[in-house]
Amino acid sequence: MEQQYMNRVDATTEMVISKSKFIAHIARTETEAAAKAFIDSIKQEHKAANHNCSAYIITQSALIQKADDDGEPSGTAGVPILEVLKREGLYNVTVVVTRYFGGIKLGAGGLIRAYSGSAADAVSAAGKVVEIDVLPYRITMDYTYTNRFEHELEGSDITIKDTAYTDKVTYTVHVRQNEADQFLARVQEITKDTFSLEALDMIRAESAVE
Repeated sequence: MEQQYMNRVDATTEMVISKSKFIAHIARTETEAAAKAFIDSIKQEHKAANHNCSAYIITQSALIQKADDDGEPSGTAGVPILEVLKREGLYNVTVVVTRYFGGIKLGAGGLIRAYSGSAADAVSAAGKVVEIDVLPYRITMDYTYTNRFEHELEGSDITIKDTAYTDKVTYTVHVRQNEADQFLARVQEITKDTFSLEALDMIRAESAVE
């Protein structure tokens, strides 16, 4: 099963609602300690803000998750942020939404929409990746077949991780587990069954999500 989590690039977004400024900060955090450190860094950066509300989910099984309203009415800030992370299927990610109060009260519904909307914008800005099972192979072939082989891989989900040139060419490629049989059959066809193959241990790899 593919599991989504935030890309490695942190992001910040901003919106103004009824004169209040909401600044959303998002970061990929692999541990709860990293999540807390990120929250503390935002609070330090925005000491003058009225609220720095936050939520995080740690581990693929969402074993560790926490939401903090930071002075907003209970359930109107931290939980809406957390629900966005759950809805997006994210883990190992922390979001902090900073609010500078503009003098106009938004009410419970308005706060929920503002904090969840800010969190969703931050997720969109940061981008996501999925973890997938991939099979690494070392494939060695004659130079005669390299152009056709590389052309075959263009536009596919198969990634060339390394290329070594000797009297032949050896490619290290990552192939999705469910595409392996079809891929190897195609290599056999391209090389007229003259290639050599070394299968490596299956790993978890990242793939970008549009």
